[in-house]
Amino acid sequence: MSIGITLMGLLVGFLVGLTGVGGAALLTPVLILIGVNPSIAVGTDLVYNSITKLFGLVQHWRQKTVNVQMVKYLAMGSIPSAVIAIGSLHYFESYYHNQEQIIRHSLGYILIFVSLAIIIRTFVEKKLRPNRWQLKPLSEKKMLTILIGCIFGFIVGLTSLGSGSLFAVAMIYLYRMKTSEMVGTDITHAFLLVTVAGLLHIGYGNVNYMLVGNLLMGSIPGVLIGSSISAKVPTRPLRTVVAVLIFVSGLKLI
Repeated sequence: MSIGITLMGLLVGFLVGLTGVGGAALLTPVLILIGVNPSIAVGTDLVYNSITKLFGLVQHWRQKTVNVQMVKYLAMGSIPSAVIAIGSLHYFESYYHNQEQIIRHSLGYILIFVSLAIIIRTFVEKKLRPNRWQLKPLSEKKMLTILIGCIFGFIVGLTSLGSGSLFAVAMIYLYRMKTSEMVGTDITHAFLLVTVAGLLHIGYGNVNYMLVGNLLMGSIPGVLIGSSISAKVPTRPLRTVVAVLIFVSGLKLI
């Protein structure tokens, strides 16, 4: 089983390195579909995500491609919202014992949403003309940014999904940023969000550390290999394939 998990991490890491999308959205449903308890799958994925995003954060911080103010506004909404989501799950489990069913069904619907978000990001990002929201300065969009953090932060806390893809789509439509700055800001905020959410899941005992280790053993070389050949491979068709796989996974979990 440990070799199989490592190979799965290798494949997921390779696809993420190659296409830049689909980490948690690929990994969490696969873990559940192979028999891992949904709450353990979510908690494990959040801790795993925190470790992997740390490497990206360091690189983008060095490159100065992080919009610190936007990270601050997003985190003001997303972190409290994720805490509420995780606390609500624990409450429902204590009183109604239906946490796993809530997670499984939520995952299914959010996976379908994430797959559509990836398609939008793949085909619309470069064609989108500046709109009135993009042209406004960030200071005028403070409350909007916090609200986006609240909505998507709750989803991440509930399912571990969307810390990258959902926030990235919001950035594409509502903010005018260079691609490198968007990616750096997205990764930095995602690191803060999944780290806090992961720590809460650790507190509730929802993390399989052996699983985290096996996934990292595969995914780190997978990301490096995928990233190294990404410039030589057309990523748009591959992103579309990943989106379809995520969509099918969502249907299976509903």
